[in-house]
Amino acid sequence: MKKRVYALYRVSTKGQVDKDDIPMQKKACHDFAADKENWEICKEFYEKGISGFKVSAEKRDAIQDLKLAAENKEFDVLLVFMFDRLGRIQNETPFVLEWFVKSGIEVWSTKEGQQVFENDSDYLMNYIRFWQAGGESKKTSMRVKTRLGQLVEEGFYTGGVRPFGYRYVPSGKKNKKGKELVALKIDEEEAQVVQFIFDKYRLDGYGFFRISELLNKKGTKTQKGAKFQPNNVMRVLKNKLYIGIYARGGKESPVQKDLIIIAESEFNEVQKLIKERQAVNRAKSSVPRMTSGRSLLSGNIYCGHCGAKMYAISYVDPYTTSDGTQKVYKGIKYICPNRGRNRGECNGKTQYSAKNIDPQVIGAVEEILSKIKGANREKLVKKQYMKIVEGKKRLYEELQRKYDKEKNIYDGLIKEVGLAMIGQSKFSADILNSTIENAKIALAEYETKIPLALQDLSDDKETLKGLDVYFSRFISWSNEFNQATPERKKMIIGKLIERIEISAGYKVRLVVNMNYEQFTG
Repeated sequence: MKKRVYALYRVSTKGQVDKDDIPMQKKACHDFAADKENWEICKEFYEKGISGFKVSAEKRDAIQDLKLAAENKEFDVLLVFMFDRLGRIQNETPFVLEWFVKSGIEVWSTKEGQQVFENDSDYLMNYIRFWQAGGESKKTSMRVKTRLGQLVEEGFYTGGVRPFGYRYVPSGKKNKKGKELVALKIDEEEAQVVQFIFDKYRLDGYGFFRISELLNKKGTKTQKGAKFQPNNVMRVLKNKLYIGIYARGGKESPVQKDLIIIAESEFNEVQKLIKERQAVNRAKSSVPRMTSGRSLLSGNIYCGHCGAKMYAISYVDPYTTSDGTQKVYKGIKYICPNRGRNRGECNGKTQYSAKNIDPQVIGAVEEILSKIKGANREKLVKKQYMKIVEGKKRLYEELQRKYDKEKNIYDGLIKEVGLAMIGQSKFSADILNSTIENAKIALAEYETKIPLALQDLSDDKETLKGLDVYFSRFISWSNEFNQATPERKKMIIGKLIERIEISAGYKVRLVVNMNYEQFTG
């Protein structure tokens, strides 16, 4: 009676499929079975593009089907080209092989023969085999990651899904197999969509879902020809390639100027917004989490009595006109959570009508923005630069002064130790040791802070760059605020005004973000 043989063939990557690795394994297994007098291959299992190092046996359909067939006594021999076709996970695959043998299945490899478990050495050799295979996979993975990281740092495109906003062009370079590599070039039509996505998020406060809906209404498709999903929008907003930087595996390339679609200042502003809008950071953020609602203020409005961040609700108020017509007024109220939901002590009002608050805020914002209109850019930026540099200089000098003072104290304590050794000190050895340790800690702290302060003082280009970005943004807001959409007005107010405090009697107090306030003084 012939033994029923099931064969398993596996390759890890699509490239191996293209190189005909599976036909090679299949031929080797058929040749091997043909040399056995009573073997017959009854069924074959194919795994294409399945990593034996990364994918657990529990998630591999072929392994699970083979296990079920073994339990049902459907075959007698499991044949593979090499045992590592079963997998390369060192703490799992040895036990998979052992499971088949203990289930009454002979497990054979065309290169390594039959695996049996008759003594301790068999178990040890089985484990060592897959330990070595796993080690080779790790080494290969590390070599690939290292090389990809090096290529990224050298400014090379390392493949993957084509990034939205770019198209493939011949690079003029070939790989080791003679195949021409591709490079990226900006796709002008998609690049406009990228800019649109960044503008909607940064300027109008649209979220991932709302932007994707807007793109789909316009009929815009992803690079794969599919509808935009919120995660597609998120990936666009977080991709450093739009500021000309390849990023992969923690490595970054120098700036590739020919790939820049988004200004670095805009990209950084978006990253800051994304972070501020995360649930864990909302309490500290002045930017509205969403701008789709009818309330003008969100994210930066506080009770002037207890300091709690307020929230907005809509309400409906029916009324009758003088001619008897029944109408409905739809309005917004700002609620103090401590008063409205009994979350804490507050001696202020529970709610404030937006129709009495919003005009005051808009008027105050317009007044602030009017101060920057027509301002001399060079004069103001230079003035603030000198203030900042002077402040950094004072900080550096103060740290140096405190360090010198602490060093004199430390040197005096060391001298006191010498006096203590000859019994002439007024301090005990324990007190001296404790005081010296405290002085060492203080000196170490200053030795860390002083170089950082000096570096900050020397970094004048970054200081000027930051000032210029904030000034440009301030000027832009002053020119567009009156004609801006409600969404954009919300975002401008959220970025410009750090805090809006409302008190009884509808008193409003605004705290301007210091990055912009510096240009109004």
